[in-house]
Amino acid sequence: MLSRNEVKYIQSLCHKKQRNEDGVFIAEGTKIAGEILASDYTIKKIYATESWLAQHSPTKAPVITVSKAELARIGQLQTSNEVLLLVQQPAEKPVSAHPKGWVLVLDGIQDPGNLGTMIRIADWFGISHIICSTDTVEWYNPKVIQSTMGSFLRVNHWYTALPQWLQQVEVPVTGAVLNGVAVQQMQKLKQAILIIGNEGNGIRPEVLTHITHPVTIPGKGRAESLNAAVAAGILLSHLT
Repeated sequence: MLSRNEVKYIQSLCHKKQRNEDGVFIAEGTKIAGEILASDYTIKKIYATESWLAQHSPTKAPVITVSKAELARIGQLQTSNEVLLLVQQPAEKPVSAHPKGWVLVLDGIQDPGNLGTMIRIADWFGISHIICSTDTVEWYNPKVIQSTMGSFLRVNHWYTALPQWLQQVEVPVTGAVLNGVAVQQMQKLKQAILIIGNEGNGIRPEVLTHITHPVTIPGKGRAESLNAAVAAGILLSHLT
């Protein structure tokens, strides 16, 4: 049975400040747990039901047997859950100004679901680096982790001041804007950067100035804009 202090501590990890102070994040659900257990991530503790433990024999961290009711208290999933992990946050890895392949750059993305989906999209298209502005939603937000469906394990991330980094970049810089070249007409590039801007305001001016290949998705209807993650998926499906 979980102690009151343990419940309180795990619940505190739902807040960014505590996650950053301890360098730990929460991962819930059988699929994500299975992928993390098979990865080289350091697991601090495993909270699991007897039914999950009957099918798994984790040896990478201490295991605490809990009931589904206890998991519901410490987790955030709406549906029935069987396992929750406390995982060490690995160190961020800076990205070279002359990266190989494509790099996704996110400028001020605020919605955790959008970030998680874009991590998943990057993984789908074989993009191994995402660079985030310092005001982009936190990578280890539980909603971000959940919506990646495990893809965060295969995509490196780095939070940095975008204008300063882009000033050093030695590859083409594409950016999603309203008045760019239609993506269907954009030349194919083997090495490049794609910038996706904030959901409401787009790419900020000090980042826009570094775009060398503005690109747009031509629309046929009357919608004002596309969801940021949807736009990223469409653009990468053409550009890569």
